[in-house]
Amino acid sequence: MTENYKFNPNQKCEYFPCHKGVEKEDFNCLFCYCPLYLLGEECGGNYSYHDGLKDCSGCTKPHDSDSYDFVMSKMHLIFRRND
Repeated sequence: MTENYKFNPNQKCEYFPCHKGVEKEDFNCLFCYCPLYLLGEECGGNYSYHDGLKDCSGCTKPHDSDSYDFVMSKMHLIFRRND
């Protein structure tokens, strides 16, 4: 069984690659908007706060080759918050 659904490199995007630190051939655009942003400090990514706003510009977690498995492993935290 293939797992092609886990990786989507959108090299035609005008912002590709939008984050430094991941090689172009390994850059995953599947989570262009990271669903883990909602988790604040529990997201597990490399973020910082500037003027009270979460800044994820230095984070590559949703864009590296293991991003699908990483994001899916955290989704239960999002669901728990919405119960």
